[in-house]
Amino acid sequence: MSTIYVTEVGSVVRITSRQIVVTKGKEKLLQMPLIKVDRVLLFGNIQLTARAAATLLDEGIDVCYLSAYGRFRGKLQPAESKNVLLRVAQYERFLDNDFQTNLARIIVTGKLKNGLAIIKRYERNHPDVDFSNEMNVICNTLDKLPSQTTVPGIMGCEGIATAVYFKAFGKMFRKGLCFEQRTRRPPKDPVNAILSFGYTLITNEIFSLVTAHGMDPYIGYLHGLSYGRPSLVLDLVEEFRHPFIDRFSLALFNNSVLTESDFMPVENKGVYLTEDARAVFFKHYERRVTEKFTPSNSTATVSFRQLFKNQVLKLGQAILKNENYEPFRINE
Repeated sequence: MSTIYVTEVGSVVRITSRQIVVTKGKEKLLQMPLIKVDRVLLFGNIQLTARAAATLLDEGIDVCYLSAYGRFRGKLQPAESKNVLLRVAQYERFLDNDFQTNLARIIVTGKLKNGLAIIKRYERNHPDVDFSNEMNVICNTLDKLPSQTTVPGIMGCEGIATAVYFKAFGKMFRKGLCFEQRTRRPPKDPVNAILSFGYTLITNEIFSLVTAHGMDPYIGYLHGLSYGRPSLVLDLVEEFRHPFIDRFSLALFNNSVLTESDFMPVENKGVYLTEDARAVFFKHYERRVTEKFTPSNSTATVSFRQLFKNQVLKLGQAILKNENYEPFRINE
């Protein structure tokens, strides 16, 4: 199944004879059978016809609206799952302080261990780079996590370790690129622009899976409750940030797939990919998200897109059965 990315300003998305057709004026930009598509992403000023919207809803195909620079605006998606028992369990577990705190701790532990694994991998291939201080801080933070009995305490540990992780991450870039710290809203440099863009894409994919499975995307355990924030989705995103998007971003720059010339500053909005560079990014993103590999806790091959679904199902079962959740872990 494919994802369609529509980025050409002024494009129109139609349905013709069970085909998704994207046009601009008299030019046909894309045509693909509905049966081969599972999501459509619209960037900027793109028109979706009423018939196309209705057909995509009927076919269970998600439509995501983003700004021209990749900022999430909203979704058009099929009717919510009827799995009301899972949603009731989700609310009950949220009110269970022990469950909430334990799950938050598990999520952060998995995230920090994934970050540590990435640093160790890079260190093996580049022994000239010193990561000892960063690894010591992350290891000490992992040692402190079991004693944290509140979600704010756990979040505090996560914040300290993540800041240190990004210092180590900045040392991994070659080709003269400089990355010093994580900045968002707006991203202030090319690396931050790609990280933000990648995180937005996986958040969108996991959001769709969470709602399709019947959970409330806005009630999370690590990220808690905040008006309009899909906290449960962000809980699940944490385990994929470092092993998927960070490593993917590193490869794009270190292999010169993207360079600083592929980005443009936008007044008061930060730094963003040019239109041509976005097409390159999407091509490589789809390749990476569908590429098969063997996770650390399995002998079977799987893609990240499959893992997103697997982890949503795992979390649903952990909530329903009041059991521990096992986050995705990368091999060291």
